[in-house]
Amino acid sequence: MTLSLVPAGENAESWQERLGGPDHPAVADPDAMYDAFAGWAGERGLPLYPHQEESLLEIVADNNVIVATPTGSGKSLIATAALFAGLSTGRRAYYTAPIKALVSEKFFDMVDIFGAENVGMITGDSAVNSAAPIICCTAEILAGIALRGGAEADPGVVVMDEFHYYADPQRGWAWQVPLLELPRAQFVLMSATLGDVSFFAEDLTRRTGRETSLITGVQRPVPLHFEYTLVPLTETIQELVSTARAPLYLVHFTQAAALERAQALSSIALASRADRDRILETLADFRFSAGFGRTLSRLVRHGIGVHHAGMLPKYRRLIEKLAQSGLLTVICGTDTLGVGINVPIRTVVFTALAKYDGRRTRVLSVREFHQIAGRAGRAGYDVAGDVVVLAPEHVIDNERALAKAGDDAAKRRKVVRRKAPEGFVTWTERTFDSLVQGTPEPLTSSFRMSHTMVLGVISRPGDAFVAMRNLIEGSHEPRVRQLRHARRAIEITRGLLAAGVVERLDTPDETGRRYRLTADLQVDFALDQPLSPLALAALDLLDRESESYALDVVSLIEATLEGPRPVLSAQRFKARGDAVAAMKSDGIEYEERMALLEEVDHPKPLADLIEVAFESYRAGHPWVAEYQPEPKAVVRDMYERAMTFSEYVAFYGLARSEGVVLRYFADAYRAMRRTVPQEARTEELLDIVSWLGELVRGVDSSLLDEWESLAHPEPEELLPGGGAGVRPPTGRGITANIRAFTVMVRNTLFRRLELLAHERYDLLGELDGADGWNADGYREAMAGYWDEYDDLGIGPDARSSALVQITPGATVWTARQVFEDPAGDRDWGLTLEVLVAESDDLGEPVVRVLAVGPFDA
Repeated sequence: MTLSLVPAGENAESWQERLGGPDHPAVADPDAMYDAFAGWAGERGLPLYPHQEESLLEIVADNNVIVATPTGSGKSLIATAALFAGLSTGRRAYYTAPIKALVSEKFFDMVDIFGAENVGMITGDSAVNSAAPIICCTAEILAGIALRGGAEADPGVVVMDEFHYYADPQRGWAWQVPLLELPRAQFVLMSATLGDVSFFAEDLTRRTGRETSLITGVQRPVPLHFEYTLVPLTETIQELVSTARAPLYLVHFTQAAALERAQALSSIALASRADRDRILETLADFRFSAGFGRTLSRLVRHGIGVHHAGMLPKYRRLIEKLAQSGLLTVICGTDTLGVGINVPIRTVVFTALAKYDGRRTRVLSVREFHQIAGRAGRAGYDVAGDVVVLAPEHVIDNERALAKAGDDAAKRRKVVRRKAPEGFVTWTERTFDSLVQGTPEPLTSSFRMSHTMVLGVISRPGDAFVAMRNLIEGSHEPRVRQLRHARRAIEITRGLLAAGVVERLDTPDETGRRYRLTADLQVDFALDQPLSPLALAALDLLDRESESYALDVVSLIEATLEGPRPVLSAQRFKARGDAVAAMKSDGIEYEERMALLEEVDHPKPLADLIEVAFESYRAGHPWVAEYQPEPKAVVRDMYERAMTFSEYVAFYGLARSEGVVLRYFADAYRAMRRTVPQEARTEELLDIVSWLGELVRGVDSSLLDEWESLAHPEPEELLPGGGAGVRPPTGRGITANIRAFTVMVRNTLFRRLELLAHERYDLLGELDGADGWNADGYREAMAGYWDEYDDLGIGPDARSSALVQITPGATVWTARQVFEDPAGDRDWGLTLEVLVAESDDLGEPVVRVLAVGPFDA
């Protein structure tokens, strides 16, 4: 499959035409390659810096290159040169990055340069044109290829961007394995914060037989000026803005702190009238959702942005767009800035030099400091960049108090100095100086042994024992840890043999293989959802005739996904709050209540079944012991509550983490699309999958549109026989998918039915008060029903087609929810209309209640 991204009506230039003329063949001559690439770069207005010229010379000379140059010095162009060299010499070239978003971004960049037929992408989510000569992939994908292929694997050129991830405790193994297992490859390792890389230069030369060149000591194209200040933050910001050193990025180490700071600054006039008017013009066609969206809308209109991983992608892109246009004076964000926000920032302001790393609060490392600081001053925008670090707040206050006392010794003695908060990790100007002047810490090995690694080695031809011994002894680990890895590899292999996953051959085969797998493993084994095979196997344990079958399938899939911690914490908090209220009403004493609360957790449907299935599956597939299923209900919870995305976020107070929530929903949708086989899909399950995909797309289409266009370039029928189940084209309103939008409308009806059944007229008034249906209106409308009946059914039958009637229309849909009354009369109900255009604009159903009451005879 070859994917073309060239707009219709335009002719795609081949890479030969772009880089060497229409008849230019693949060239192996270094001079010809150098001239072709340098000429192409010049034509694009990118004349090479001296260090880029040096890198290009080393690359075309078939040497390894380690590029340790500052941020903004053009490493991307060096990566492109390496991929070009691979293409020109007929070697397969791989580009790796630490996160899927960067891989995807580089994929589209390379398609634009080399043509769609020459570029592919492989991540855990999708594989596009995977036979292409240039592959963009995550480091784990490349590591898997190296493990399965060893020295015979196909990578001929390997570009590893952000190579400092080599030291990451969880993922560093994936950055080390290719260095160990691909001796024929030419490597280009790149990062702005590598530290001393002499070890890697010597190691690569020894392993590959190529010379390894170090590209270091490069001056930043835009110099940085560092400053430590005892001036309070607000005053510092005003001074920086008044001296034309904006835009500013204020670095915080929690998302809450970033948002709180942005809101605190909104009372200060930071943007000019002209800039505010331009911001309004830019926002004219942008849709802000409820909750955090409204907060962000107010902030950006003041020239203040917020940027962190918990935000929806569309909001982060908006902030980047406004910043690129020079319309934001201040951006308050987290240290995600160091991972590569693509905006021109003149000044980076550190509000602290200490962060919580998941285990403890500590001072930043030199690498972390420079990774963030390096974002200040962007080539093409600034002639210099500034990095400002604030002293701790209590130190600033104390200095202010002492300054107010002046030189009067008596007054200075009376100053009551503020102490640091308990547990506070402080920093000083000396800390600042050491970070500024320091060299990034040496990268340390994070090699680790796993079932995935053992299985990968056993799957290749040859003697797996020798290959594994060479891998371990050739690793960058100290000898004591190598011995530990060897013992772990033996334990894993024994477990695989006992489970029958691996068998020992009496006589080595023609390749020298003494062990082999008894079953084939998928290419992306343990790199997408490691427990997806468990969910697939556990489907057989479900009762397909059960009313809960579709939602039980959802629960199996959810158990294989990493949980969205903010949601699970909020669910646990609410469950415990409800439990406390119930226990108080039952008269349970405080001590007993506290003991009972320890057992209250977030919802975990099918937990017992999943545990049994996992234990049974692990007996035959011991590598899954590295992972644990995580029973939870997030998708299921929202569906059963019949809530829209914005209602769900508001219900659990997740406004600051809505991006995390939506990414989880997108992951769940993709997992259900990839994992559940056609024969296990019922009509109700297809409804849920379609609803979930449309819900995600309605909130932020970028999370699915790109994936679906890559993974499913041709329309795919979700329903037997096609019809409404055909995947609609991207970039359209949610009402275009009739099946999914019907589910949304059903949920809208059921949400109101539940509230009516519980007589929550206050909440109904919040939903529909703008259309005249306030709490009193609903209460009055339902009075007659409660005079006649004692109950209003909200069980499964209430969602059935017999009680729900929906009629699509071009501009308005009509919908009726018949009440399930105890007498079975079914002569009461709720009628509303759904506005099509408004629903498409908002990304969820926009309804107007027409009537609540008895039906006309």
